[in-house]
Amino acid sequence: MIDVSNKDLTEREALAYGKVILGERVYSALIQGNLPKGDPRETARIAGILGAKKVPELIPLCHPIILDHISLDFELLPKEFGIKIMAKAKAKERTGVEMEALTAVAIAALTIYDMCKGVDMGIIIKEICLLAKRGGKSGEYYREG
Repeated sequence: MIDVSNKDLTEREALAYGKVILGERVYSALIQGNLPKGDPRETARIAGILGAKKVPELIPLCHPIILDHISLDFELLPKEFGIKIMAKAKAKERTGVEMEALTAVAIAALTIYDMCKGVDMGIIIKEICLLAKRGGKSGEYYREG
């Protein structure tokens, strides 16, 4: 682990993104409220929050931090038969919250897959990435495109 003991506590924020392509059959079942396990979005939101809080247990060299905020938002993508996932993490810490935001998206996407796989296992999880981050020595980052 990197030694962060000499770093100052600063405001940190990260925004991560991902997409789950359900396919037409699963997407239709979601819209019609006919998925056997119910609408996956609220369950995925809770799972993503729990995942963000568990990052130091899941990723060996990540520092345990106190998250001040973690939120997940979902947007239906009718043209792609998918769901867009956005996670925002905030903390006043010595190290960034990028991994927490990314993990929240990944766990939310996996939860959506789990809740929909009974209808079709061809679901695709893609494009998990960091969109933006601010705070700390390295300053700001914004993904191009």
